[in-house]
Amino acid sequence: MIINQIWLGLIALAVLVTAGFVIYVAIELRKTAQSLREILKTTEESIKTTLESTKTTMEELQQTLKSIRNISDNLSDVSMDIKTFSGAVKDVGENVKNVGTLVKDVTSAITIKSSSLKVGIKTALEVLLVNLLGNLFKKGGQQ
Repeated sequence: MIINQIWLGLIALAVLVTAGFVIYVAIELRKTAQSLREILKTTEESIKTTLESTKTTMEELQQTLKSIRNISDNLSDVSMDIKTFSGAVKDVGENVKNVGTLVKDVTSAITIKSSSLKVGIKTALEVLLVNLLGNLFKKGGQQ
């Protein structure tokens, strides 16, 4: 009987120790759960702030990309305008060259024609003078 009481006392003590341990663990679990809730709440707020910031950043990034695309399109237009202008300048250069060649050809033709005209007039005058003087001397010698 005493042994039974000792065993009963040991079992009661073990139950008390176990109950105390379970209560301690439950209290610690409660504290841990509370800390976990606070961490989750803080993390959720942080994530919301980060997501809002990211959303704003993404919108700014999209606006920046649109601006870059517009600049790229404008540069493409300017590049085409420069190519067109360059082609026009090239055409003007070729036209000036052609006009220069034409003026040179016309000048050469005029020089040739004026030289020919000069020779023709000189020859005509010589023939005229020779005939005129020849006729004068012939008539003067016959009379």
